[in-house]
Amino acid sequence: MPPLTTRTTCLLAAALLAALAGCGTSGRTTEEAHGGPRKEAAPPPAAPKKTVPAGLPGMPPVLDTQDVYAADRPNRLSPVVKGFPSRIYVPNTNSNTVSVIDPATYKVVETIPVGVQPQHVVPSWDLKTLWVNNNRGHTLTPIDPATGVAGKPVEVHDPYNLYFTPNGRYAVVMASLDRELVFRDPHTMETRKTVPVSCYGVNHADFSADGRYFVVSCEFSGELLKVDTEKMEVIGQQKLPFQGAMPQDVKISPDGRTFYIADMMAHGMWVLDGDAFTQPTLLPTGKGAHGLYVSRDSKEMYVPNRGEGSVSVFDFNQNKLTKKWWLPDGGSPDMGGVSADGKVLWLSGRYDSEVYAIDTRTGKQLARIPVGSGPHGLAVYPQPGRYSLGHTGVFR
Repeated sequence: MPPLTTRTTCLLAAALLAALAGCGTSGRTTEEAHGGPRKEAAPPPAAPKKTVPAGLPGMPPVLDTQDVYAADRPNRLSPVVKGFPSRIYVPNTNSNTVSVIDPATYKVVETIPVGVQPQHVVPSWDLKTLWVNNNRGHTLTPIDPATGVAGKPVEVHDPYNLYFTPNGRYAVVMASLDRELVFRDPHTMETRKTVPVSCYGVNHADFSADGRYFVVSCEFSGELLKVDTEKMEVIGQQKLPFQGAMPQDVKISPDGRTFYIADMMAHGMWVLDGDAFTQPTLLPTGKGAHGLYVSRDSKEMYVPNRGEGSVSVFDFNQNKLTKKWWLPDGGSPDMGGVSADGKVLWLSGRYDSEVYAIDTRTGKQLARIPVGSGPHGLAVYPQPGRYSLGHTGVFR
């Protein structure tokens, strides 16, 4: 290679300077061109993560934060109940019996004698037992849903209704005339704590999505209670803004934000913010609104209006009533539940000694079945769900 001349050296230097100048037009500094620090645009702030409130200790985790009934889809039966025969258990308050209906034939297949004034048939938290609430007999009669055989009654004073805490730790007896909430062992029913209340007629309840509190209706004084589940203490109380209010069934919305309380004298259901526990508003449904039952797809809620023989249908997404089904020849639809496949709504006819089977797609009456006198809180069993919160079957 020939030696570089002075002219050649100058030309190479000029080319190098030009290259460096060309790099500078990209907007980077010389330091950046050699891999040094470079100023970047600040990244957009990360979207805040949705926090799920910590549930009641020991409570099974929710399956869907937007649907507390996610475990209740059609035929999604727990392994615990898969072998149980499908039956409708009807407590006849005036006959002191439980009528057992085969839903496939619409026939009463057995009549079980129980205690005085049975009010509700309640599935236990572990799904293994049905408890008949003999209100004036002051006993609970256990029924084995696998065999249909009734066991030895357990002494429990004034058991108008029965619930279970979401963690399965306690049974909660709604002692209506005693004016007490009695927390008991869920198996032996031995008393663990008695909570006196100042309202009259505690009867129905439902739990918040995280299980940390529950709302109770007091039918004889027209009041609502808010109860801390873990502390077993009343933490809120209010009078409903309707003269002569008589609140009944309580049910939480799928998204866990709203409680609904049927009122048989205000002829509708109260819409309540459970967390804030502020004054609720009334949504008229029909005369004698009594029970509240959520559809298997969590889209609708059925509201039997006992005083006019109808069922109102509430749409959660639309936040309004969309349909009303009328029973042919009238009736007194009261308490009940939805079939495991979600296709039939079963309701007791409180004043007519009968039970109604209603098609949930059309509202058509499928059957009208004679039973004992004063049928009340019937249980459809088994139903989908991981555990029971009590009443006639509230599953999560």
